Amino acid sequence: MKIVVLDGYGMNPGDLSWDELKSLGEVVVYDRTDSNDIIARAADADAVLVNKVVLDEKTLKSLPKLKYVGVLATGYNVVEYGVTVTNIPAYSTDSVVQMTFAHILNITNRVAHYARLNREGRWSSNEDFCYWDTPLPELSGLTLGIVGLGNIGMKVANIARNFGMEVYADTSKNSASLPEGIQKTTFEGLLGVCDILTLHCPLTDKTRELVNAETIARMRHGAIIINTGRGPLVNEADVAEALKSGQLS
Repeated sequence: MKIVVLDGYGMNPGDLSWDELKSLGEVVVYDRTDSNDIIARAADADAVLVNKVVLDEKTLKSLPKLKYVGVLATGYNVVEYGVTVTNIPAYSTDSVVQMTFAHILNITNRVAHYARLNREGRWSSNEDFCYWDTPLPELSGLTLGIVGLGNIGMKVANIARNFGMEVYADTSKNSASLPEGIQKTTFEGLLGVCDILTLHCPLTDKTRELVNAETIARMRHGAIIINTGRGPLVNEADVAEALKSGQLS
């Protein structure tokens, strides 16, 4: 069996070993692969491993020998045609949850902003014990809307509850199976109640540009959107316009 790794550097910049993989057959590792080189490099492969390299329908139809694609990441939208595919749904759960709250706290507490001002002498030259020049909302009492309640979304929900937040979720899970404190609703239901909307769903035809001018207009003025899922879950131009107008924080 021949196994080709098309973008190995992002997964293993040198701190890991491919030896376990080599026990299964011939292994060829490319650090990076341009889209124009995919077919040539994978032409004789029985299995291909990718991280961010996109294998669209046209490419996969040009690889008739290929039996298996291993996506060494969570998102499987990089593969678009009928071939056996596996992904790694839980490897990054804690990291993504931590990043989600890093973003939320940076926006609400303006950590980077005040750290910079302090380094510039604002604190030491201030006549009073404290100062602020931005709103500093507390998370307790705010409403968090979660789109997608898988491994990541569920852990975000649990941490949010510990912050004292009200938690609503757009999820396929049965409402009776949800932990206490997580209320099931639809995506449309989230829009009108959320102070913060966080996206933890896969990228599909249904969720592509889920956040757009129309849906943003239905959100609370100054709402926060966190996207640690996939870029195309939001319409970037519409989000940029909403940031400029103040509709989004």
